[in-house]
Amino acid sequence: MSVTLSATPERKLGAPLVAFVLLIVGGLFLVSQVGSRQLLLWVVGAALGLTLYHAAFGFTSAWRVFIRERRGAGLRAQMVMLALAVMLFFPALGAGSLFGSPVVGLVAPAGVSVIFGAFIFGIGMQLGGGCASGTLFTVGGGNARMLVTLLFFICGSLIATHHVDWWFALPSLPAISIVKSLGVMPALLLSLGLFAIIAGVTLRLEKRRHGSLQAPVASEHSGLRRFVQGPWPLVWGAVALALLNFATLALAGRPWGITSAFALWGAKVASGLGVDVGSWAFWQSAANAKALAAPVWEDITSVMDIGIVLGALLAAGLAGHFAPSLKIPPMSLLAAVIGGLLLGYGSRLAYGCNIGAYFSGIASGSLHGWLWLVAAFIGNSVGVRLRPIFFAGERRVERLSGC
Repeated sequence: MSVTLSATPERKLGAPLVAFVLLIVGGLFLVSQVGSRQLLLWVVGAALGLTLYHAAFGFTSAWRVFIRERRGAGLRAQMVMLALAVMLFFPALGAGSLFGSPVVGLVAPAGVSVIFGAFIFGIGMQLGGGCASGTLFTVGGGNARMLVTLLFFICGSLIATHHVDWWFALPSLPAISIVKSLGVMPALLLSLGLFAIIAGVTLRLEKRRHGSLQAPVASEHSGLRRFVQGPWPLVWGAVALALLNFATLALAGRPWGITSAFALWGAKVASGLGVDVGSWAFWQSAANAKALAAPVWEDITSVMDIGIVLGALLAAGLAGHFAPSLKIPPMSLLAAVIGGLLLGYGSRLAYGCNIGAYFSGIASGSLHGWLWLVAAFIGNSVGVRLRPIFFAGERRVERLSGC
């Protein structure tokens, strides 16, 4: 859903100044403790946060307005994002290297755990008010309710790590990459064809329901001023997200992900409280055990996640829309708790979220990314129908965002 934003928002220096200082201080710390690559990933994270906020590039509300109103601009923007991503990713993944450094995609098994995890994640998106990226950028933008969703997102992620060995043992296809199975060009043509079909379906259904397409969000600004203060057209966000994910691939050697950091944060807190999470099967794999033992600033996903929050804070301040409120209706608060738990638990079962499984999974040519899309969309359809239970008395105007 889109609305007319205030033509003259009140701009204060506090929020953007705080965000800028924290970004600078954090960057200097990362250079001294980890290295220049971590600094660059910090900058990419901040750019992702700014992009998500200024383009109001949400997955949750984009799916909701299509399910409820058959408005498909958000879904079509996602197809643009994915189309550009596969054109960038597939040749690099097919070659196995990018700019002389090895790269791998986020390719995971496609089975029962993905179906169930993505399905409950989809419900959680609508109850919690955001996806993984939406939760982070709306927190940075000053949405206090989303802090609750984030807290329980972390809790759900931690709980899931105690159970995933059982879920991952359920029937599943092996990790399949269409880039490896079909070759770069056939995989690319197949993916682009599917994106075109999805976009075409949204166009047809929107015109059938409304007679015409929804007008894009207007802005009083243009050029550089619109770039700095927003709002951006959705296509700007789609292109920027694809390019920034490609930058992540080049710097980190793998695509953008979000939710593994939430599980890590929860595990570190639980360990500090005396819980022996290190004995859980999930945390005994070499990579997870290393992450659990290392400082959080050495974790790429954690650094980028915090960068997203600060980038969104900077964007909200520049736009003059940073105005946190602690007034959260009780039923809305309950929805945030339930939604956050479903988001966290589902993302671990499904090998990722709307970013790690959907965006980066499909950009990697992973079959599980497409399975995630179908199951999560069905979950969103259920979640949309559950929303009136929690939000029936709530009257508010929303931007096309993650909440």
